[in-house]
Amino acid sequence: MDVTPLIPGGRKVLQGYGDGGFRISGERIEGPILLFPDRVLAWGVTELALLLPDHIALVAECEPKVEILLLGTGERMILPPADLRRYCRSLGIALEVMDTGAACRTYNVLLAEERRLAAALFPAP
Repeated sequence: MDVTPLIPGGRKVLQGYGDGGFRISGERIEGPILLFPDRVLAWGVTELALLLPDHIALVAECEPKVEILLLGTGERMILPPADLRRYCRSLGIALEVMDTGAACRTYNVLLAEERRLAAALFPAP
């Protein structure tokens, strides 16, 4: 029996992560990324401690509005700066913080459910 989630066509599926990058819909992308159901962008943030609300401006501007932002913090879960958490809350975006592996798995499940989501992912070594 196939247990792979059914993902609508044209969606960016996270197929793997590690070694400083990600495999998304057959393409290898190095470094931190912003991932949306329809596109993936290189993300110029190098450290979680330096993360500012401006770094997720694209998420805040999405139409339709993003409901859930998954934040993959690398090899282990680390809380982001309080300013970022307050900013997401003020926008009505649920910020879910977890290690990158968990964020990748959660992204695919929520994508299959056709949720309005985005993922901000720091690579795991």
